[in-house]
Amino acid sequence: MHTVRDATFEVLRHTGMTTIFCNPGSTEISLLTGLPDDLDFVLALHEGSVIGMATGWAIGHDAPALAVLHTTAGLGNAVGAIATARANRVPMVILVGQQDRRHLAQEPFLAGRLSGLAGDYPVHTDHPVRAQDVPGAVARAFHQATTFAGPALVVVPMDDWAAPYEGETVTAPARLLRPVSVPDADLAPLVELLAGARAPAIVTGAGACDGWDSLVALAERLGCPVWQESFGARAGFPQDHPLYVGVLPADRPRLRAALAEHDVVLAVGAPVFRQYGYEPGPLVEPGTTIALVTDDPAEAHRSPAELAYLARPDQVCARLAQLVPPREPGPGTHIPSREPAPLTSPQEPGPAVLRAEPVTDGPLRPVRVLRELAARLPEDVVLVEETPSSRPDLHRLLPARNPLGFVSAAMGGLGFALPAAVGLRMALPDRPVVAVVGDGAALCGVQALWSAAHYRVGTLFVVLANGRYAVMDRLAEQHGGKAPWPAFDEVSMAGMARALGCEAIRINDHGELTAALDDVLPTLAARREPLLLDVSVSVDPDFQRDLAWNLGVDAREETAAREGRQARAVL
Repeated sequence: MHTVRDATFEVLRHTGMTTIFCNPGSTEISLLTGLPDDLDFVLALHEGSVIGMATGWAIGHDAPALAVLHTTAGLGNAVGAIATARANRVPMVILVGQQDRRHLAQEPFLAGRLSGLAGDYPVHTDHPVRAQDVPGAVARAFHQATTFAGPALVVVPMDDWAAPYEGETVTAPARLLRPVSVPDADLAPLVELLAGARAPAIVTGAGACDGWDSLVALAERLGCPVWQESFGARAGFPQDHPLYVGVLPADRPRLRAALAEHDVVLAVGAPVFRQYGYEPGPLVEPGTTIALVTDDPAEAHRSPAELAYLARPDQVCARLAQLVPPREPGPGTHIPSREPAPLTSPQEPGPAVLRAEPVTDGPLRPVRVLRELAARLPEDVVLVEETPSSRPDLHRLLPARNPLGFVSAAMGGLGFALPAAVGLRMALPDRPVVAVVGDGAALCGVQALWSAAHYRVGTLFVVLANGRYAVMDRLAEQHGGKAPWPAFDEVSMAGMARALGCEAIRINDHGELTAALDDVLPTLAARREPLLLDVSVSVDPDFQRDLAWNLGVDAREETAAREGRQARAVL
């Protein structure tokens, strides 16, 4: 007998979703037991890691991933990671198990009240009316996840999988084409705006990461500076390009100052504009016109732009690069040096001035670790970031040189980097993958280390361990009080990694750091065993003040204090 399960497997094969990320429960046994040989099962020890690994896999393959969750507990545990996948615009199909359909009305044990449990974060949620509707629901979820770039949920009662599927039809197109061209007539208003601009600028983000070549061509045609969106999920432009000027400030006063000299700002695959701390006032100065190109309908609908295009950014930029008249570089195209030191001045965006100093036997600081990584990472590295207190230095020292050269969590919740790095390396087994993670963030996704070890996923995890939530400490300080939470410096990340089967090295000084990096990085692309470097780092209070400046917390006061300080070393 041909069953719903058999028909669903055919849909999975047709759509390429043949890797199943899962932490199983009893309501999924009828789906998962005795899988065909052409379907791969990947176990994670927590649902956050399930979705995180699927997120990395989907980014690496540029195609929807498949995850299976266990009714209320599984979906509830995964909601934060689902929210991150939505904010990161990652396509994913999630099957959620449910109790037997035949007695759901009596709310038996493990019956899930699943409607709305994940809020508005899924791009689509389906509860098939009949068992025979499940294969079509899965196919439609694949199309929804692809079209709207996010997670699509299908809730499936456990008895549905064994139901007969004879003479039924999958109610979804076998192939769905999405035309991407934009007629020149429709582009005419944007061409006119850019052609007439005195000093244009581009802000780019994760939505442009698939169109680097076309965006580079447009930026060079315009001779204009390119900013990266703040808190972006991926780099939208090569960050070692001469026209790249850095990460856009995340508060309104500094945002207005950064864009003040530009009369036209074109946002490409980026929101207009992502903020952190609230400050009153407009986003840009009067006289600055904002235009937007995005394929995200929600992003287009909420953006305060005077002209917005809902279209593929790569296609639009490629055509604009041919239609817009070439111009010489204008104001705002100067960028700070990309050399390791010095990197900034008090007048430039970014934390304190870095100056080259002899290495001492003193405590390691995060910037020294990042500097040593920068000297050794290959150009094709996939770099996953989740170190909030060190992010400004990471942006400056480790520019993305390929579209996956910076991958982060746009949502801001912790627990993304470890599982995402595992999924990325599974999808890209011949590319070096490095995750740079704070210990607070690593603790929220530590179960992924078991999956990395068990499936022989050769990712390098560099954990900057300061034994505290450094950003939270600083924010509490900004609010004029003492944080009630203690440090957690008793935690050994190396010990936890080893307990989960992952090789780990504790790093306490500069010599141990360089020795470990020199040993592992040259062979990282071919490595088949994960390694965690538990790097003990200290936090400079001045560095924390600079962090607040980068986040836009009390920006005016911090800026005034910053301008009054002399350049200092943070090494």
